[in-house]
Amino acid sequence: MSAKNEILRDIRRAKATVDPPAPPRAYRTTLGLDREQRLELFTDRLVDYNATVSRCTEAGIPDAIAAALNARGKQSLIVPPAIEPAWLPAGFRFIPDEALDYQVIDRSEGALTACTAAIAFTGTIILSHGKNEGRRAISLIPDYHLCLVRADQVVDTVPEGIRALSGYRTRPLTTISGPSATADIEMIRVKGVHGPRTLDVIIVG
Repeated sequence: MSAKNEILRDIRRAKATVDPPAPPRAYRTTLGLDREQRLELFTDRLVDYNATVSRCTEAGIPDAIAAALNARGKQSLIVPPAIEPAWLPAGFRFIPDEALDYQVIDRSEGALTACTAAIAFTGTIILSHGKNEGRRAISLIPDYHLCLVRADQVVDTVPEGIRALSGYRTRPLTTISGPSATADIEMIRVKGVHGPRTLDVIIVG
């Protein structure tokens, strides 16, 4: 018998003695929350991460953005070039990101974007960088990020969030769970290391 046949024989014997695969586990993929409970949990997680959260109606988006900017003392934000014009309040400067230089983005007062999905259980916002979200640079480089999250974009759990992203598999994704911070060095918490130091979230609906 050749060495090859011996190896194949041993493989067949080993496979014959292997237990059949266990049935897949029935992991819980939803919390069974109603809409308001889901938004309350999402808000609670964001606040725990030191984000500021407000709510508004669709018609109230410009006023909510103006209120957030006034509270932060800001006069201008970078926005995706195709962002909805109706969202933008008068009296402020909104700079379209038309291939802005990274240094210009870094010196800006912040950025305004929407999102693709959000997860209540982890307080996570997910950007797929489409029309109202812009490229990754404007949500990572500035020190301030103002993000619009529609109530119907918020799901209970991570598995639901992954399913919500099934149509965006070829896009880069950015996940945001509160303002950027790390405690890698001597367990001292430092903000603004990997992204914005300050995160404001407006839940629409």
